This record gives sequence, C-alpha cells and structure tokens, in this order.
Amino acid sequence: MSTDLKSATKLAVPGRGGRRKLTYPWILLIIAVGLVAVSALRAVTGAGDLTSTGQFGAALSAAVPIGLAGLGGLWSERAGVVNIGLEGMMMLGSFAAGWVGWQHGPWAAAAAGILGGALGGLIHAVATVTFGVDHIVSGVAVNILALGATQYLATLWFGQEGSAAMAAGGNDKQSPPMPDMPTFTVPGLSDWLNSLEGHHWFLVSDVAGILGAAVTNVSWLTLLTIALFIGTFYVLWRSSFGLRLRSCGEAPISAETLGVNVYSYKYAAVLVSGALAGLGGAFLSIGVHFYQDGQTGGRGYIGLATMIFGNWRPGGVAMGAGLFGFMDAMQLRSGGPTVHALLLGLAALLAVLALLRLRAAKRAQAAVSAVAAAVLIGWYFLADTVPLELVEASPYIATLLVLALFSQRLRPPKANGRPYRRGQGA
Repeated sequence: MSTDLKSATKLAVPGRGGRRKLTYPWILLIIAVGLVAVSALRAVTGAGDLTSTGQFGAALSAAVPIGLAGLGGLWSERAGVVNIGLEGMMMLGSFAAGWVGWQHGPWAAAAAGILGGALGGLIHAVATVTFGVDHIVSGVAVNILALGATQYLATLWFGQEGSAAMAAGGNDKQSPPMPDMPTFTVPGLSDWLNSLEGHHWFLVSDVAGILGAAVTNVSWLTLLTIALFIGTFYVLWRSSFGLRLRSCGEAPISAETLGVNVYSYKYAAVLVSGALAGLGGAFLSIGVHFYQDGQTGGRGYIGLATMIFGNWRPGGVAMGAGLFGFMDAMQLRSGGPTVHALLLGLAALLAVLALLRLRAAKRAQAAVSAVAAAVLIGWYFLADTVPLELVEASPYIATLLVLALFSQRLRPPKANGRPYRRGQGA
C-alpha cells in the first residue's frame, strides 16, 4: 500500500520533478556566503551587536515559540487542515503553563502548555474534520475563544481576592511567578568563543559570537525544540505514518481508497499541531517566569508565516523562525542602530535581486527592486538611526517582505483547506 500511496501523492504534486533540489554543498556555500556578508556588514556599519552572542542568544530564544507555532501549522496543513488558530492555541498553552508552573515548577508548566494547546487543537479538529466547518472560520473562533477564556480564567484563578494565587503575586492580568527553567553552558568552549568574539576580528569573531549563542545559557526547551524539528522530518518524510498523513493533505480520496482512515490522521495531525503551538506558548511563560495577558503578541500568526515561507517543510520553517526571531530580538535588544545597519544589508540584497530579475528578463520587477535599493541606501546615509515605531514593527515588516518575495515559489498541499467527507469519491 505504501507504494500506491507514494504514487498518489506524486500525482497530486504538479511540477515536482522539474524543481531543482539544493544539495548539501550548495547549502554550505550559501551559509558561508551569508556569514561573510553579515561580517562585512558589521565591519562597514560598526554595528557590533549584529553578530554578538547576546544578540543571537536572544534570537534563538525568540525563534523557539515562533518555530513551534510554525511546526504546528505544518503538521496540520500537511494533513489538509488549515490552522490559523495557532495564536489561540499558544494563548491556551501559555495560560496553562502559568497556572501549573507557579505551583509545580517549569517542567510541569511545559507539560501543561502542551495539553492546553492540544485542547485548542481538539476544538479545531472537531469543528473542521467532524462537522465540516470552514477552516478559516474555525481558526478565528479558536483565537477568539482562547482570548476570552484566558482572560476570564486569569481573573477567576489569579486575581480573586484572598486567594493563594493573589497572595503569591498573581493578579487578574498575570499568574504568580514560577521557578527558573534550568539552562546549560558548555564549559571552556563558551569562554573560548567569548574571548574570540572580543577581538572583533573579521569573520572569526562573528562566527565565534554566533556559535557562542549555541553553547551559553541555552534552555533545555530549546534543545527539545530542535529535537522536535528533526523528529518531524523523519516522522513525516521517512515513515509510513508520515506518508499516509501527507497523502491526506494531497489526495484524501485516493488515500481513502487505499485503506487510510483520513479522519483519524487529520485528528492526529491537528492535535499534534495544537500541542506544539501550546508548547510554544508555554516557552513564553517559562521564559519570563509567569503568564501575562497578551503574552503571545501575534507570534502564532508569525509562526503561520514561517510555515508558508518554509514551503511547508521543517527546514524552511526553522530558517523562517530564525529570521523572524532575529528581528524580534533585535528590536528588543539593540533597537535603532542595528536596524539602521540592516538597511544597508537589505539594499544589497535588493540590488542582487534586481540583477537576477533583469537576467530573467523581468524588467518591471528588476526596476522596482533597484528603486527600493536606492531608497534604502539614501535612507542609510541621510539618517543615523530609525524611528522607534519602525524598530518595534520590524518583525512584522520582515514577515510581509519575505512572503512577498517568496510567494511565487510556494506550493501548499493540494487538498489543504478543502472539505472532505468519507465516501465522497465513490
């Protein structure tokens, strides 16, 4: 049956054979060119925080909840269920983590966040898979329900006069504080990389700063997230379970004729989706030691954008989460000077894009990219910094720019969002 499923899945994916795959040597070359470019940008602009251990450590922490939300969306949409309720599932996860965490510690908080997000996933699955509700409508409803439920329960459980939670420091907007989540540092290696970074050598210090973030004060939940990305790849692309699940998002009718219980796989995928988003919400609560109203801050939607940017693949989601996490951390840490330096880097990228579009005989797109590059270069030399409002909006601007640039290369699962009823192919 696996061979038949592979054939059905391939038939449902037009143009796959003509798409050039990136080999590992090419990936390594792209990474090397990127490191040299970032190092050169740091040297030219003098924005030392651009490649510092602190910046990339903060970026790694900011990327984890976004990446978990994107990974959750990938599971759901690979099974054919659109999930824009990721934001609400993150809210449920962060609230559940705050509720349990102050009483039982951060590890129990992480488990509670998973269960809270899975509850949101179950609601979405019942609405879409069992009752056939429009996926967008159901996702919006989950977001609204989660917002209302968490605000109501926070008032009831954390802000009630005379309660143990209020005595421990809670109120109607936040939970009492929870203990720290353990972190790990690689002794010796961390200090050596920090020493190399302090010399400010071209490329060497930049690489040391980036690598230092991976071995200094790293949360165990970050390692768990990396393991979940690797596990997702092997489960969805290297196992018969993953093949059946992906067939439900590409050709559910064909999968049904081959004996796949499409409903069960859709339910499993949406539950896992909610659990991953809930863990992302729990990471936010654990990171600041308490749940707070409005804590997710739209990261569920940015996670959805990383899934689209990543073309519904774990590696692409990880890259997108890293990019948006970097922008999020940058506006929190260094603000205007680093964003100002990135104007020059973005101008260079747009200039390269203009040349590529011109070579492909797409003159209109080349002209737009060239004009945008010229505007950014002028902005960089005429101003010493950028407005605070623009700095705060930089993660969302990056989201829009990335989706605009890569929208033509995206290919979602063929049956994603389409209603399915058992036996409809008979």
